Amino acid sequence: MRAVIQRVLNASVSVDGNISGEINRGIMVLVGFKDTDDDKTIEYMLDKIINLRIFEDKNDKLNLSLKDVDGELLIVPNFTLYGDARKGKRPSYSSGASPKDASIIFDKFVEKSKQYGLKKVGTGIFQADMKVSLINDGPVTILLDSERIF
Repeated sequence: MRAVIQRVLNASVSVDGNISGEINRGIMVLVGFKDTDDDKTIEYMLDKIINLRIFEDKNDKLNLSLKDVDGELLIVPNFTLYGDARKGKRPSYSSGASPKDASIIFDKFVEKSKQYGLKKVGTGIFQADMKVSLINDGPVTILLDSERIF
């Protein structure tokens, strides 16, 4: 699983002009899946995302997590995170999960995220043409990979 985490003041995702998910202060995460991602992978990534210390404390140090600041979470599925552009000009997406598998993993990821007691969890829509808007706070952007490639 791969994720791009962005600390935001607010973020939203819409499909066909209708907002499917929106949050205020918190984290927007673009997330892509491999067919080998399982419950253990989901738990590892959610624990990292929700407990990542990327919010300032009273001394302006990045020392607080999403839970510490009572932040919100917006989850946006994004298969292009597994795009491989090392050869040629057109990325290959063959290392990502099939749409069927990725949809199941995405649903599990969202359901498990709701078990963390966050103030709000919003989502994009799997396989939809989504329009994402955000105000990146900082900017703070972190890359995560469950295989710890980076």
